[in-house]
Amino acid sequence: MSSATPADVLDRRRRMTMNGDADGLAELYSLDAVIEMPFAGPDAPRRLEGREAIRAYARRVTTSPMRLDSYDVAELYRTDDPELVIVEMRGTATMTTTGRSFTTTSIQILRIRDGEIVLFRDYANPGILKDLLGETNR
Repeated sequence: MSSATPADVLDRRRRMTMNGDADGLAELYSLDAVIEMPFAGPDAPRRLEGREAIRAYARRVTTSPMRLDSYDVAELYRTDDPELVIVEMRGTATMTTTGRSFTTTSIQILRIRDGEIVLFRDYANPGILKDLLGETNR
């Protein structure tokens, strides 16, 4: 049983994400972890099951033309369930193909058990990427 707190796990996740360490990031998830992204854009899965699927997706993201400039916990909300946290994340990134940058926030719900993420739900606005890529009609 790990003594890592949810804040510890979130800090490690932030460091791995900022360093582009897809393998280290995947290791933060349990073998049977689930990621759900209900509002995912057309090129992103809405659900990933298992650490290896998470690893493959993380590798794909780290090689994309989106460079992550910052990624921080804006707010961390604890619940009555010690495994469950709600997080407001704020990130800034730059599209290396266009030089355009953006800032976005998302709400994330995580279940962290014994120092591993077992469930991660990300509620982000995929429209911001469409705007950056010029795919929206104005």
